[in-house]
Amino acid sequence: MLLDSNIFIYSVQPEYASLCRWCLSQDIHVSNITRLEVLGYHRLKEEDNKSFQRLFAFAVICPISSSIIELAIKLRRGKSMSLADAVIAATALEHRQPLATRNLKDFEWVEGLTVVDPLVDAD
Repeated sequence: MLLDSNIFIYSVQPEYASLCRWCLSQDIHVSNITRLEVLGYHRLKEEDNKSFQRLFAFAVICPISSSIIELAIKLRRGKSMSLADAVIAATALEHRQPLATRNLKDFEWVEGLTVVDPLVDAD
């Protein structure tokens, strides 16, 4: 399961403890762009940084390869989407992983990509 950045952000919040447990019960993967989005936030508190680092330690970190970039280019040419979303979707496709996200509508149009919202089933 490849996790979108928003799943990481929600999972360290106390009110989403069930989501954190769900994440830890999965074979989780993340794109390096998710690391950049989550850890590069300019107002990141040190306690949140530590929580994120612990969760990243459980994940397979997927580098952004040339083939992922080429696929992200095709996705962005097909429909308007953010750079990060294109790289995340391309990473999920390249690694044949379903994508866990809160933003289903941002990704459900991507052919061949399975998209799930774990908050629906995490409780």
